[in-house]
Amino acid sequence: MKIEFENNIIEFNVQYGKRKKISLHIDSIGHITVKAPRDTSEEIIISAMEQHGKLILEKLQAIAKAQETPKTREYQDEGKFLYLGKEYFLHELIETGELDEEELKKNLKKFYFASCKKIVGERINRYQTELRVKPKTIEIVESRTKWGSCSSDKKITFNYRLAMAPVEVIDYVIIHELCHLLHMNHDRSFWRRVGSFMPDYKEKQEFLARHGQFMTL
Repeated sequence: MKIEFENNIIEFNVQYGKRKKISLHIDSIGHITVKAPRDTSEEIIISAMEQHGKLILEKLQAIAKAQETPKTREYQDEGKFLYLGKEYFLHELIETGELDEEELKKNLKKFYFASCKKIVGERINRYQTELRVKPKTIEIVESRTKWGSCSSDKKITFNYRLAMAPVEVIDYVIIHELCHLLHMNHDRSFWRRVGSFMPDYKEKQEFLARHGQFMTL
């Protein structure tokens, strides 16, 4: 379905179910889902969307801005980079010496890969024990679009850039991928399981949506 609001077309999906009220959810990439009671008319849903049109547009604009290309990094001693949610000067993370920009970038990426592997390795044991699951393999990879993934053959990958995020956000991605070992789809059961381990997981999704543009080299 879709509505027009202030010369903008807003498209959204509707999920009908056993519930008493209409609720609205916008995910980290701007997909809108309206959940409504089974007998709700199209007119009522459209009216609800129009009432929240301004807030929806603001949210979509914020997501679009977060996905814009970040400014060029400065590969020098005083250049700043994120590590575990905080900014550090480049020389605080790696040895800089007389290295040129390409060497600095290469060494910094190695630092993040090693850090992500160490952090994930330390923290995933706790959650896989509690969830009673065990991935076949765990790999740290480079990806432009995904923070983590889980294949049908139980192979889990994590984006090395997660080392730039706060630990609690890393925990969310770990829990998310481990829960896929039990529920491969993003269905209601999957999100209930994620929420049982991290009730505020939506805040972590929001962090990645808003700050992901800065978590890059």
